[in-house]
Amino acid sequence: MTETVAAIVAAHREGRLSPEQTVARSFQRIRAHDDPAVFISLRDEADALAEARRLMTKDAAALPLYGVPVAAKDNIDVVGLPTTAACPAFSYAPARDATAVARLRAAGAIVIGKTNLDQFATGLVGVRSPYGIPKNPLRGDLVPGGSSSGSAVAVSAGLVPLALGTDTAGSGRVPALLNNIVGLKPSLGMISTAGVVPACRTLDCVSIFALTVDDAATALAALAGPDEADPFSRDRSFGGVTPFPPKLRLGVPRDGQLIFFGDKLFEKAYGEALVRWTRLGATLVEFDIEPFYETARLLYEGPWVTERYLVIRDLLASAPEAIHPVTREIAAAGARLTAAETFAALYRLQGLRKATERAFAAMDAIVLPTAPTLYSAAQVLANPIELNSRLGTYTNFVNLLDLCGLALPSALGTDNRPFGITLLAPAGRDALLAGIGRVFHADTALPLGAKGLAQPPLSPLPPRAGTDDIEIAVVGAHLSGMALNGELQVLGGRLLESTMTTPDYRLYALHGSPPRPGMLRVEAGAGAAIELELWALSALAFGKFVAAVPPPLSIGTVRLAGGRAVKGFIVEAASVQAARDISAYGGWRAFMAESG
Repeated sequence: MTETVAAIVAAHREGRLSPEQTVARSFQRIRAHDDPAVFISLRDEADALAEARRLMTKDAAALPLYGVPVAAKDNIDVVGLPTTAACPAFSYAPARDATAVARLRAAGAIVIGKTNLDQFATGLVGVRSPYGIPKNPLRGDLVPGGSSSGSAVAVSAGLVPLALGTDTAGSGRVPALLNNIVGLKPSLGMISTAGVVPACRTLDCVSIFALTVDDAATALAALAGPDEADPFSRDRSFGGVTPFPPKLRLGVPRDGQLIFFGDKLFEKAYGEALVRWTRLGATLVEFDIEPFYETARLLYEGPWVTERYLVIRDLLASAPEAIHPVTREIAAAGARLTAAETFAALYRLQGLRKATERAFAAMDAIVLPTAPTLYSAAQVLANPIELNSRLGTYTNFVNLLDLCGLALPSALGTDNRPFGITLLAPAGRDALLAGIGRVFHADTALPLGAKGLAQPPLSPLPPRAGTDDIEIAVVGAHLSGMALNGELQVLGGRLLESTMTTPDYRLYALHGSPPRPGMLRVEAGAGAAIELELWALSALAFGKFVAAVPPPLSIGTVRLAGGRAVKGFIVEAASVQAARDISAYGGWRAFMAESG
């Protein structure tokens, strides 16, 4: 049986299953699956089980991925396992986890191993690796998709419920299609790429594979946020899944513009997906896809291939035979591009970005086939570059245009070929894509992955602030029933939920009368999860409330247990030097109850 992240976390929190049992089961499933091409390296099982036992001493409610086994693509650093990027001659032992891996661990996840990929993340097919070709668990003759082949197969086959990939030209979306799972490609810079072997540094994303959109969104909330270690990081926290909007405008290409390379079944399946969207309440808006196609051509015909060359130029010079011949051919072309060609392409890209921005002014998102057709491993091996390029028809332009994307299963043909769609929107609309994508996926009633697991019912979304409201996290006397809570109520505040911070805060009792708490964010692993309440205020009321906050308190960014970032009370670091650390109480309410 294959389980979702949500089901596993619930079982762990309720005591029906322990993290140690779940991790042991993952290793058992990997052995039973018996495909050595899925993982390049596996963690020592005893070490992983020991980590799972240690995790059981922590507060499960504060860990959104409590005890969830995860896999990481082998171009993402995991301490204790080599990073190869599917090239043995390139292999090295990382000194620290990639930021994305560190954040998964902080959220309670347990890394099981490193998965196979198209070498140096160059390819959409999953056949360009000296470690073998992972077998597609849906239909063995089909390619597994790439470059994140092993991560997608591991989730689809039920070996792990969650895996990290990367996405530069579609590597987090095409494998999702081929494995009947969800592939989430976040906005550029939303998840740190520190500790990730680059393909194209200006375009790379860490992506997420999961069985459901809700599972992927839970992981995104834990992973998102700025990182000083990554110069390409942006302050793009994930605000949580939004409800399906009442007037959703979905863009579809003008009649005759879509390309399927003669695949009539995929063309029919796309039309049926559009019918499903209209039944769900979306209005379809036609747009001109030609600027998107032109952008896609820039990715490999323009200067961005030079970024791939820069990653492996030393290896190309010293040991070219160590590099897969197709990867070598693609990357070597990057050495020949001139500065003049680079600037000409940048100018053209800026014009195309403006054209696509105008298109998005009339629509909330666009919906496209994830790929125009599918190919067998034998077909790709016989024609490696052309068929790979065809798979990128609807993916190659996305990161160049700074779009976020969500690949969703849409249909399973009678020949067991999966068909999928991808939702695309301008950067920052990740929550919208998750909100509409989860409804679409649930409406298909498709089984999850390759193991036939029925989709669980959609969970109700947590209460959210209104369109014009601002959420604020309170940790002290503004909590319900405490001395200053009336200030929120007078301003029309609404309690949304009681929750916890991520476990990287310290709470202090500041000197003075009346007593006040101060919450300070510290390094991951050096803090605790602190109780808080999330309230909603109108923009006008929020301004009045913030204006009355006395120093050394201020309003900053607070990360909730699910990883979501909101505005909330924080304290200046200099003001806690002589204050009492009360983090062990877990919150101001518990401290005050004991203090009398």
